[in-house]
Amino acid sequence: MSIEPTNFTQASQSSHWRAAMKDEYDALTRNQTWSLVPATSCMNIVGCKWVFKVKRKADGSIEQYKARLVAKEFNQKEGFDYEETFSPVVKPATIRTILSLAVSYNWSLQQLDVRNAFLNGYLQE
Repeated sequence: MSIEPTNFTQASQSSHWRAAMKDEYDALTRNQTWSLVPATSCMNIVGCKWVFKVKRKADGSIEQYKARLVAKEFNQKEGFDYEETFSPVVKPATIRTILSLAVSYNWSLQQLDVRNAFLNGYLQE
């Protein structure tokens, strides 16, 4: 059974986790989700950390090693670092409604795993 690392140092010792971190970094670069700018004294620098998760198949075998680079949002200051927040997540009631319709109309269903969802997210900050 593969144990999920709790920090970069642990993860960097495994080729599986290094590959997962490279995939994440490459996706962030490819999607142009950030740009490097020189820090100034008036900036509140928001750090980041790696989060690791083993995705498993129904039989318990390992399907994928996932690594995500996430911002430490708790360091942000409302009105200074951001004005509003938005998190596009599906509500359970919506899932139940879709499943109910699929059963009622005998629709076929398919599952999709979106590796990196950056949907038209151009920010000017």
